[in-house]
Amino acid sequence: MAPDDPVAQDTRHVLHPWADLTVLGKQESLIISEANGVEVSDSRGKKYLDAIGGMWCVTVGYGNEELTRAIAAQALKMAYFTPFGDVSSEPAAKLAAMLAELSPGDLNRVQFTTCGSTAVESAVRIAHYYYASQGRPEKHHVLARVNSYHGSTFLAASLSGKAVDRTTFHYESDWVHHLENPVHDPDNAQVSAQERVDALTAGMEAAIARIGAGNIACYVAEPVLASGGVLVPPPGYHEAALEVCRRHDILYISDEVVTGFGRLGHFFASEAKFGIVPDMIVTAKGLTSGYQPLGAVLVSDRVANAIAEAANPEKPVFSNGFTYSGHPVACAAAIANIEIMRREDICGHVREVGPYFIRRLRELRSSPIVAAVRGDHLMACVECHVPGEVGPTARNQAMARRVDAYCEEAGLLVRPYENLCIMSPPLVVTKGGIDRIVDIMAESLARAERDLGAGAPE
Repeated sequence: MAPDDPVAQDTRHVLHPWADLTVLGKQESLIISEANGVEVSDSRGKKYLDAIGGMWCVTVGYGNEELTRAIAAQALKMAYFTPFGDVSSEPAAKLAAMLAELSPGDLNRVQFTTCGSTAVESAVRIAHYYYASQGRPEKHHVLARVNSYHGSTFLAASLSGKAVDRTTFHYESDWVHHLENPVHDPDNAQVSAQERVDALTAGMEAAIARIGAGNIACYVAEPVLASGGVLVPPPGYHEAALEVCRRHDILYISDEVVTGFGRLGHFFASEAKFGIVPDMIVTAKGLTSGYQPLGAVLVSDRVANAIAEAANPEKPVFSNGFTYSGHPVACAAAIANIEIMRREDICGHVREVGPYFIRRLRELRSSPIVAAVRGDHLMACVECHVPGEVGPTARNQAMARRVDAYCEEAGLLVRPYENLCIMSPPLVVTKGGIDRIVDIMAESLARAERDLGAGAPE
């Protein structure tokens, strides 16, 4: 292999996120070179249907010329200027107004960040600042959930509750607390949805009693736990959790990095699907359809105004933000993305094809190596297992990797995680594309099942 071959260069020089260090410098990566619509092509010209959506990101599809022209035009007009203090840009101001219009309730103040991780971190810092400004700095503990994922900066990683992600890095543990994973799978549940809500609420109340409500600043929750395995809570859960937070004066932060911007059929799912208006909403990923890195925290007027009114004249500066907060080119991408989504009714399209996606995937439950199929609209997962084994055992994980490899061989990219095959296709996927995803997945499961009969996987 030539030294200037991208595969060789990647193998030698790149340290990938979530890389397997045991094969660092040995394992060749799949180099994606081109993308159009719902398909991507590798450096050798092979095409794949991208059932990952880049990484929960792609809303309007790859290669959208209107969106890319908006990026180029802004880069030529003004690529960058500092966002600090009293300096802004036209795209940042316009996008903030658009987000305020799209968001529920009084979430009218926007702090721009660089990605979902920095947005989550900023939201928690805002909660800390809010209570400190009210003379209650002791109110700084944070509630999150087991199997959640909120990012990979220090605090965001500490909030994340996926055990597999806890390696030899350091994590905050003194004031970050994880509540029970709220999943309720009707296919496998032993209790009703309401009984599950009651149990989860009781567990939350017990944790608050143990920690002390006077010590807790905020609760951070994904409406549907995405990377943790597309874990859907029972109906009424978020409303019950918000009621508990309100009663104990705890801010509710809805992490819509994945569920926002159409993935569940709405620009924001918190109110439209789950009936809540949180104190803050975190967004990223689909905000720009993945075309530019950008995140944002939408803050309620109540919280933002209280911070401003309590500002210390000797130290009035809100010292949180980033060099690339409200980057003009990224904001231009988000503006174009929103305009395209509105004009083409992408959210309506998701509401139409999303239920079809879940119905088709549920056909796969007939496979003996499928333990569960979970999902909501265009986010879903197939949980694989060796019959008789439960959870992410070594053999179950090997089974999922085998299914993933067969999918890739057949021209379908899904995301393997533990013993799960996670899917989040671009929001413009058609019913024909969905049929192709499910058909390839079905054949890949059948091949893996035949392997099992022959003694695999190990």
